[in-house]
Amino acid sequence: MSASSIVTRFAPSPTGYLHIGGARTALFNWLFARHHGGKYLLRIEDTDKARSTPEAIDAILDGLGWLDIAGDGEPYFQSAFEARHAEVAHALIEKGAAYRCYLTPEELARRREEAQAARKPFRVVSEWRDSAETPPEGAPFVVRIKAPREGETVIEDMVQGRVVVKNEELDDFVLLRSDGTPTYMLAVVVDDHDMGVTHVIRGDDHLNNAFRQLTIIKAMGWDEPTYGHIPLIHGADGAKLSKRHGALGVDAYRDELGILPEALSNYLLRLGWGHGDDEIISREQAVEWFDIDHVGKSPSRFDLKKLESVNGHYIRHAADSRLAVLVAARRGGLEGEDLALLERAMPELKARAKDLNELSAAADFLFAQRPLELDEKATSLLDGIARALLGRLHAALSGVEEWTHDGTEAAVKALAEAEGLKLGKVAQPLRAALTGRATSPGIFDVLVLLGQDESLARIADQMWKTEFSNGA
Repeated sequence: MSASSIVTRFAPSPTGYLHIGGARTALFNWLFARHHGGKYLLRIEDTDKARSTPEAIDAILDGLGWLDIAGDGEPYFQSAFEARHAEVAHALIEKGAAYRCYLTPEELARRREEAQAARKPFRVVSEWRDSAETPPEGAPFVVRIKAPREGETVIEDMVQGRVVVKNEELDDFVLLRSDGTPTYMLAVVVDDHDMGVTHVIRGDDHLNNAFRQLTIIKAMGWDEPTYGHIPLIHGADGAKLSKRHGALGVDAYRDELGILPEALSNYLLRLGWGHGDDEIISREQAVEWFDIDHVGKSPSRFDLKKLESVNGHYIRHAADSRLAVLVAARRGGLEGEDLALLERAMPELKARAKDLNELSAAADFLFAQRPLELDEKATSLLDGIARALLGRLHAALSGVEEWTHDGTEAAVKALAEAEGLKLGKVAQPLRAALTGRATSPGIFDVLVLLGQDESLARIADQMWKTEFSNGA
């Protein structure tokens, strides 16, 4: 098989958001196809009409688009091909590889209860498998596969290695329900074949399904795909990933946690796959280096702190104009001079932020209305001595002719020396007065960003409080 003939697919069920496990599976499929110069297709498995919703479909497409791993070409909607699925089921009947089963739901329930009472595994053993008996006229039936009962089925999995199952463990699973609709097990196999999928890369919770699906593939005489079943993602405590571990939808990482798409992609790539000690891997490097045989067999552990660390790296390296637009949107939409101010401030703001929420919070001082509301730490910094010092700072800064980083720094340092104080003792109350917080970007950058008039007005707001209280 030539590299260019490789076709992978991501096949989510639109019954909820695109979770990070699904996003990683999609990413691995996308990278494998790109690395080998093949195709990566998207299939929406929307045959569960009761649970599939347009909102979920939109969320999946939105999440994949945000991560820049949308499929090649238009999405394939499974529900549009039910007639084709049924056609294959009837072809299997004609081949003698499937049969109509007239066992009633009540009879199946009784047999299941008997197996449970005897503590035995329940497998359907239908009298209709090889029956020549004429069925009751008009009786409902399902179509079942004739699973092999002897020998074994072998899968040479790209991740799990050689996996063997005895055929006696396989059951005659349903292909078509009594209403004629196809089951997941049939639809997946037919779709993969018809879409030309050559490599099925998915979670290892589907490994057992692969052995059952191969019975259809072999009965139809179709080419078997190459499988790669990747381990699931666990929480930091080793337990199955849940919401308490951070198992949110991709949209929540973007909208609620303020994660950049390249950061989430980088982090998901490193969950179960590695390239030496490299932690920060660009999309171009990922395409060049990725191959499925470097995916580990053990579950990987999701660590939100690690994701935040990776995100901080990408924020520091992102374009200031892009970050300004993203933060402006989180602040209700800023335009014109406000957006320009945000962009000018970004080199200082992004140096300490690990997500867009922190970046937005760090920008609060730029748009705060006077008089500023001080937080508890800022308030503690502005005692009577500090407020008196602000009065002298106000006088010193009022005389600055060139309102630049160097100009403001020279004025503040000169005052500190005249007062016999270390720069920090002067900068801290100044920071509290200018931002209302005890932490901020560099104080001289703050002064320049706010401008001379706004800076002096904020300082005045705090120093006047002392003079008023002293004269009361």
